[in-house]
Formats: sequence, C-alpha cells, structure tokens
Amino acid sequence: MEDRRRYVVEQADHLRTWLMLEPHGHSAMSGAIVQPPTRDDADFGVVYIEVSGCLPMCGHGTIGVATVLVETGMVEVTEPETVIRLDTPAGLVVATVEVDTGRTRARRVTIENVPSFVTELDAGVRVPGLGEIRYDMAFGGNFYAIVDLASLGEQAPKFDRANASALLDVGMRIMTSINEQRPPVHPENPAIDHVHHVQLVAAGSTPQHSRHAMVIHPGWFDRSPCGTGTSARVAQLVARGQMTIGDELINESLIGTHFIGRPIAKAKVGDFDAIIPTITGRAWITGTSQHMLAPDDPFPAGFLL
Repeated sequence: MEDRRRYVVEQADHLRTWLMLEPHGHSAMSGAIVQPPTRDDADFGVVYIEVSGCLPMCGHGTIGVATVLVETGMVEVTEPETVIRLDTPAGLVVATVEVDTGRTRARRVTIENVPSFVTELDAGVRVPGLGEIRYDMAFGGNFYAIVDLASLGEQAPKFDRANASALLDVGMRIMTSINEQRPPVHPENPAIDHVHHVQLVAAGSTPQHSRHAMVIHPGWFDRSPCGTGTSARVAQLVARGQMTIGDELINESLIGTHFIGRPIAKAKVGDFDAIIPTITGRAWITGTSQHMLAPDDPFPAGFLL
C-alpha cells in the first residue's frame, strides 16, 4: 500500500486536491480511498487523503472507513462484533466494530494500530519568536511533535477555541522549525521523513485524561481527537513511565471530542522500543455524495485559500 500511496502522491495528486480542497472539500477535509488490498491477510486496502497530503495512516479515517463498510453492507456483519483487517501504507490495521444487535449500526470502533514509538524525548529546537523550545517526537502512524503548552511560559497561548489562531500560529512555527533543523525519519520507511502534526498539550493534562490542540500542515486543526496522534501520545507516556500496558488514556480534542487509547503490548521498530496501541472511538455517516468534474471547470484540482 505504500507503493500505492506514492503513486497517488507522484501521479494522481490532482485527485486528492480535487476532492479535499474547495469547492468539493474545505480547508480541514480528510478522506480515504478504499480499494482491494495488496496482502492476503487483509479485507480492504486504504489510502488516506487530506488537505496536507497522503498519510501513511489515519486513526479517525480508519474509524470512519470501518463504520462505512459495516453500515453500507460492504462487509458481512457479525454480532456483536465485526472484525475488519485493513491494509494501510503504515501496515496492517485491525478494526473491531461493535454492532447494535439486530441493526446494521456501528456503535463503537476499536482499531489495533501499527507499532508506535518515541524517537526523541526532550528534544530542542529554536523557533522564531519563541526561542529554544522542548518537545517529544513520537510516531503513531505519522510523526507527532508533542509540546506541553505550559513549557512555553508566558509566550504560551491560552488553550481555548476562541484563541485558535494563536495556537495555530505557534504550532506551525514549531512544525516549520523542526522540519528545517531536525526532521524525523522513520527507521524502516525513509519516505516518512517529516513532521506534519504538532500536538499542543493543555496545562492540567494527566496520563489518564489529556487535552490537546492538533495543528496540521499546511495550517489547520484536526477536528477529531486524532487516532494516530492518540497512539503517539500513548507511546510518549509509556516511554516516560507514566503509562504501562493495559492503562487507559482519554485523549480530548480542542472541540471536546475524545478517543480512548490503550497500550496493549510491547514491540520493537528498528532499534526503538515500541507499543501496540488500540484506539476506540465512533463515527457517523452524514451523507452520500456524487462529485462531478466538468471539462471546462476552472479549478480541476480545487483551490485553497
């Protein structure tokens, strides 16, 4: 699936931008292209698309895909749980869908994500307007720079939706500085060589209940609690000795939605200690649409303001 992701990036990125950007999408749109798998042990393959590009993995996208597969009858539904195995660019992801008895309705989805790990703790980078800041770099399907807002001192924006523009500005400055000065590289997939997510952790967060604002390239917030970001956060807390196998984290987004993350097993990725995380959440089908492209459409690849 990584080869297919690269094909979309190199040969068919206009399809992603046409669907994700305006006028068909919006500045925070994300989606998934469901297709046959490349491996025998998977039911479907998925390439994840969003405004920022094609992702190796997307937690909330996987929860959405599993919900659609069950509720539209694309998979045979078993009660009380339906298990779906998804071939993603980051590896095999297993989704367990809790189904309403007697109804083809997904009540809850738990995904067993790819091995998640920390590459750096207390890393330092110079950021314009902020000086030297500290962050942890963790991988949960994508790389995440995890920053405690309180560590920024008086320069830290207040964690509040009304203060979203200031949070976004700080997150983007941190992201740009890391990619310029010390970009991360996945030990087994060198094509994953950047960070497009900065997780700004609110003051008062604990290993049991964390609140965050997820800043994403090229300049928007994740509306969901972020499944791969929750996986990265769990891996970080395990690496810091604040969580252990079997513990549970409620990870809450800027708009108040939450996922539940759990480390269920230990693993290794290259030389890095890793954990296998599960993420539990829910998605709702809000509509079905058909997109059309006229030969004289002035924006055949969409546009972004």
